[in-house]
Amino acid sequence: MWDFKKFKNNIAVISDTGTQITYKQLLNYSDTFMTHIHKRCLVFVLCSNTLGSLLGYVTLLNNKVVLLMLESDISHDRLCNLIDLYQPCYLWLPESKVSVNGIVIFKLLDYALIKQNNKLEYSLNDELALLLTTSGSTGSSKFVRQSYTNIKANTSSIVEYLKLDSLERTITTLPMNYTYGLSIINSHLYVGASIILTQHTIAQREFWNLFLECGATSFGGVPYTYEILDKLMFLRRRLPHLRTMTQAGGKLSLELHKKFAEYAEKNNKKFIVMYGQTEATARMSYLPAEKSIEKCGSIGIAIPGGKFSLIDADGNEVTTPETVGELIYTGANVTLGYAENGEDLSKGDNFNGKLMTGDMAKFDEDSFFYIIGRKKRFLKIFGNRVNLDDVEMLLCKDGIDCACDGNDDNLVVYVTNEYDKKKAFNFIVEHTSINRNGFKILIIDKIPRNEAGKILYSALT
Repeated sequence: MWDFKKFKNNIAVISDTGTQITYKQLLNYSDTFMTHIHKRCLVFVLCSNTLGSLLGYVTLLNNKVVLLMLESDISHDRLCNLIDLYQPCYLWLPESKVSVNGIVIFKLLDYALIKQNNKLEYSLNDELALLLTTSGSTGSSKFVRQSYTNIKANTSSIVEYLKLDSLERTITTLPMNYTYGLSIINSHLYVGASIILTQHTIAQREFWNLFLECGATSFGGVPYTYEILDKLMFLRRRLPHLRTMTQAGGKLSLELHKKFAEYAEKNNKKFIVMYGQTEATARMSYLPAEKSIEKCGSIGIAIPGGKFSLIDADGNEVTTPETVGELIYTGANVTLGYAENGEDLSKGDNFNGKLMTGDMAKFDEDSFFYIIGRKKRFLKIFGNRVNLDDVEMLLCKDGIDCACDGNDDNLVVYVTNEYDKKKAFNFIVEHTSINRNGFKILIIDKIPRNEAGKILYSALT
């Protein structure tokens, strides 16, 4: 996967504890690690933005061991359930998690390798490399099967359009087990660049101190990241080494897109909006930085090696600009399919390089694409079609933290306080054509989000 030998003394990883590891040291750690695993098998990796987690990921992937990536704070019950379903040979996890059944056979940094005593060993497809949850998963046993070809194709494409080289220093703002966060790690290791690992969040002073001390040149974020950055007055910060900001993981509001794009243009930096799904390894499109203001709101064009098309409700290809259809992507980064248990790990390529994204989109006269909403995120309220994403975006633009859900003839808007409840009600009545009898607004403690900041609609009550 990666040829670390040619980078030797380049700094590969900088931790928030001050530890620096070169690519040569990374190889030495990997060699030691692999003396404890003697065959191609399935290993669960409980991920965190730490040296131990990164070392395990790099070592296993580079040595053709299949990884199933999970969050490090996974509940004990869910972890045990997944172990029963997938029967891994080993677990690589933080030492604080070693209460899981098994024998500790190796420790390095803050992580431990636990050998399992599972009797079943499922057949592994030769191309299978990684198992990742989809971004919207909440306790599901369903994982996306990514191949070595998928990862290599997507990584090389990202390197090409972002023009990455060994001088880059990216800082972690996203979970390692999240496809977008992982793609940033993959692409920077591919070119011999440096990764600044931190578990601090963008809301903490320690994060920004580390950012400045290490000279971070880039970071990535989901829409929620940029919403928080805006509230933290990020645009007033002096970050002399910062060159590139990337955004994916959902549609950014037009207001924030424009604000960050204008900031980037005025300060000789790049703001690049992208679009992707776990089922496409990570990325499917990017909006070139020089088009970020002109094409505000667009996901841009397909990545190198990929292709977009639209189909209408009858399955016919859309060829007219400004016409909405379902977005279809084809490329070598389209994954193999899904797995729901160990038996599925022997399956081949179910997608055959073509992904029905489930997103509704259109393209303009210049062939730049725009996401309109999710195919299934529509309601019919008294016969009128309502896009839940549009309603949510309008309310959020008005400063209301909310999530929209419901079923036909019953739009439900979830907010977190009485003030937003009144504000949302008035806004919908005054600014939309939704009948006031067709929606209700409920107060909940907080809007449920996954660790990447995406709203977990299945967790709404």
